[in-house]
Amino acid sequence: MFEKDYDDIPGTYVYDGRMAMKGYVLNKMFMSFIDPANRERFEADEWAYMKEYGLSDEQCRAVMDRDLLRILQLGGNVYYVWKIAAIAKWNMRMVCANQAGMEYEDFLENRLGLEPAGDG
Repeated sequence: MFEKDYDDIPGTYVYDGRMAMKGYVLNKMFMSFIDPANRERFEADEWAYMKEYGLSDEQCRAVMDRDLLRILQLGGNVYYVWKIAAIAKWNMRMVCANQAGMEYEDFLENRLGLEPAGDG
C-alpha cells in the first residue's frame, strides 16, 4: 500500500480510501442501525449480528468493548461510530472520555473541571 505524508502523525487516524476499505463492513453494519429492528437484533446477540456483516474478530471485540478509538483505528468512520455510542446511550462527553481512555468521572473532573453528578 502507498504511504501518505500523514501516516506518521501520532494519534491521527485519517479516514481516507484505505481506511474506508478497511472498515467497509464495520461501517455498513453501523448504518444498518438506522432500522430499529436491526438495533434490537444487534442488542439480542451482538456477536451473531456482527458476524452476519463479516466483521473480523478484532472489529467484533472493539465493538463489544465499546472501544471507540480502536473502532476508528480499524476503519470506523467517525459519523457511523456515533451509532454504537447511541446504542450504548452515551452522550458526547462519554464518547470523549472513551476516546481519551479515561473513566467518565475522571474525564469530567480532569478535562472539564466539572462534577459528574447530574450529568448523564
